[in-house]
Amino acid sequence: MRVVIVTESFPPDVNGVAHCALQTARHLVDRGHHPIVVAPAPAPGSGPDTDAPCPVVRIPSLPLPGYPQVRVALPSRRLAAALVEHRADLVHLASPFVLGVRGMAAAARLGIPAVAVYQTDLAGYARTYMGAGEAAAWRRIRSVHAAADRTLAPSSAALGDLEAHGVPRVRLWPRGVDTVRFRPDLRDEALRRELAPNGEVIVGYVGRLAPEKHVELLAGACGLPGVKVVIVGDGPSHAHLTEALPGAAFLGRRTGGDLARIFASLDVFAHTGPFETFCQTVQEAMASGIPVVAPAAGGPLDLVAHGRTGLLVPPRDVTAVTDAVRELAADPARRTAFGTAARTMVEGRTWAAVGDQLIAHYGDVLAARRTAVAA
Repeated sequence: MRVVIVTESFPPDVNGVAHCALQTARHLVDRGHHPIVVAPAPAPGSGPDTDAPCPVVRIPSLPLPGYPQVRVALPSRRLAAALVEHRADLVHLASPFVLGVRGMAAAARLGIPAVAVYQTDLAGYARTYMGAGEAAAWRRIRSVHAAADRTLAPSSAALGDLEAHGVPRVRLWPRGVDTVRFRPDLRDEALRRELAPNGEVIVGYVGRLAPEKHVELLAGACGLPGVKVVIVGDGPSHAHLTEALPGAAFLGRRTGGDLARIFASLDVFAHTGPFETFCQTVQEAMASGIPVVAPAAGGPLDLVAHGRTGLLVPPRDVTAVTDAVRELAADPARRTAFGTAARTMVEGRTWAAVGDQLIAHYGDVLAARRTAVAA
């Protein structure tokens, strides 16, 4: 199968869309298929696509105003040319918004089937950054995804939102986690002593530092005795958060084995963003054997078994986050039990397993197209 993955983000970017697109390309290659990736060009000086398992076509891009870590693709003929030159059987649209919209249009003109993967809560972002615009965001989402042969939602909450807003042909496709890279035995006591020299319970957040993530909700946890808050990531909210979270350790952006070692060395993982369609970092924490505190909204509803692998709290409630952290910090036996159950829960959620589910979705779409043409 010849697949063109059109994605709004790709490594060296560090985010859920980029990570999922990379893992998708790797799995297709592993299964003997022939993908290429079309993505916005990264920031100058980012280096070549050495980690990509397949050819990458880069589209000229500009940084998003106010959020330079996000690159927006400019209009370019390279996209349509890539579909033609690759002789694509199918187009995979990863979180289509700008480049993906053009990819959908090109696929339609060329008569190529398209699968659109919903990954970003644009309506939630509109509320956060503009205080309005949710209806317009949903109109855009609906127009793009309605043109696709199939839309894949990462969680039951996302699937329900899409169907409620009139998006047709939606199916569930969750995300995998690397249970070899993220595992409990990477716990590093030397790192723990460095981060918490007085033996504090280490509570960590991993992700973008941006307004929609509401990391400031960890302010109450920073004030708990015997608790050390550790923040991993970077973004436009960094300066604000260093003031809002007194005493927290900011480790910056971490990747690969270094990130896996940090995950395993935590005592509690706390995620605060209420707009997650999935939330990969929750799965990575669970694979690392760490109990999770997360909002009872979006993707975490599918991932966290409340009272068994972690605690779900009302979204955007600083008191609830603080109370949950306090509860787990005071009970090491419960933390251990939750972490063990979390690791067990994700052991079957490998990228190989969910990648095969994706290929099955591709097969369904191609078979339906052949049937339609034959009729």
